Amino acid sequence: MGEGDASAGGDPQRLKRIAAAAYDYENDARWAGYWSNVLVPPHLASRPDVVDHFKRKFYQRYIDPGLVVEPMSSMTSTQSSRPAARSSATPSSENTRARDSGSSTRSTGASQQPSAERSANSLRLDGRTIHFSINAWVLVVASLGILPILPNHISSKAYRLSLLGTICSSAYSLYSTYGKPRAWNMTVIQPWLQCIIVAKDFVHLMFSLMMFTSNVHFKIALLPVLCWALDHVARFLRRNFTRSSLYRKYLEDPCLWVETNNTTLSLLCSNAEITLGFLMIISLFSSRRNIIQTFMYFHLLKLMYHAPVTSGYHQSVWARIGRAVNPNIYRYAPFLNTPISAVQRWWLR
Repeated sequence: MGEGDASAGGDPQRLKRIAAAAYDYENDARWAGYWSNVLVPPHLASRPDVVDHFKRKFYQRYIDPGLVVEPMSSMTSTQSSRPAARSSATPSSENTRARDSGSSTRSTGASQQPSAERSANSLRLDGRTIHFSINAWVLVVASLGILPILPNHISSKAYRLSLLGTICSSAYSLYSTYGKPRAWNMTVIQPWLQCIIVAKDFVHLMFSLMMFTSNVHFKIALLPVLCWALDHVARFLRRNFTRSSLYRKYLEDPCLWVETNNTTLSLLCSNAEITLGFLMIISLFSSRRNIIQTFMYFHLLKLMYHAPVTSGYHQSVWARIGRAVNPNIYRYAPFLNTPISAVQRWWLR
C-alpha cells in the first residue's frame, strides 16, 4: 500500500497519463484532423488500444510534450502474428512467470530497465532521424532543382536526386509502417496490398518512380516532392525540437504555418499533379513521347482520385476543371461529349 501510494504521488508520468485519458478529444477540432492523417491499417483502426495510443500521441504533441508515450509496435506485431488459441494462453503463463520473478526483478532490474529503455528509444529515434534526414535532404535538393536560375546540368541532377530521395523515404516509411507479408502467397499478400495501395506513401512512391524513370523532365513534378518533404520536416521539428531555443526563435513560426496550411499545400500538390498529367498528354505530340508512361500516370491520377488520403483534394480540383471546361465543350465542340463520357465512366469505375 505504501509503495503504491508513493508511486502514485511521485510518478509524474502516471499523472500525465491520467490527464491524457481524461482529456475531451471529441470536442477538440484538432483531434479529427490528426486522426484523419494517421495511416493505420483498417484491421487496427477499430481497436480501442490503437485509438488510445494515438490519443496519447496527440496529447503529447498538442497539450503536454512532457508525456512519454510508449511504442506499440511490438504489441501489434505479436497480436497479428500469433494464432488466437496461443494468444489466449500466453498471457496467463507470462503473468505467472512475472509474478514468480517479480520480487527479484524489483531489486536487480530497477537499474537495468531505464538503460534498456533508453537504448531502445535511441534506436527508434535513429530510425526517425534517418527518415527526417532524407526528407530534409530532399527539401534542399528539390528547392535547388526547381529554381530556374541554375544551369541545366545542375538542375537535372537535383531533379533526379530529389526524386530518388523521395523514393527511398516513401519505401522506408511503407516498410516501417506495414512491414512485409508474413508469407509469400496470395492469401496473405492480397490484404497486405489492399492496405498498402491506399497509403499516402505508396502514392508518393509511385509518383516518384514514374518521374524518375521518365525521359522527359517536368520541373513542376518537383512541386509535390517539395511540399511532401516540407510537411514531414515541419512535423518532425515540432515533435522533437519544441524545447530548443534555436527552434523557438527561428523555426517555430514557419513550422506552425506549414502545419496550419496543410490543406493549402495538399491542394497545391493536387493541382501540380493534374497539370503534370496534361503536360504529359501534350508531350505525346513531341519526339520524346512515352505513351505507356502517360497511360500509367493517368492510372495513378485515378488512384489519387479514389484513395481516401488524396481523394478530397483531387476531386475538388477536377470539379473546378469540369465547371470551367464543360460549358465550352457543350457549346463549341459537342462531338467530344461521347468520348469524354466514356473516359468519365472509366475514371469513376
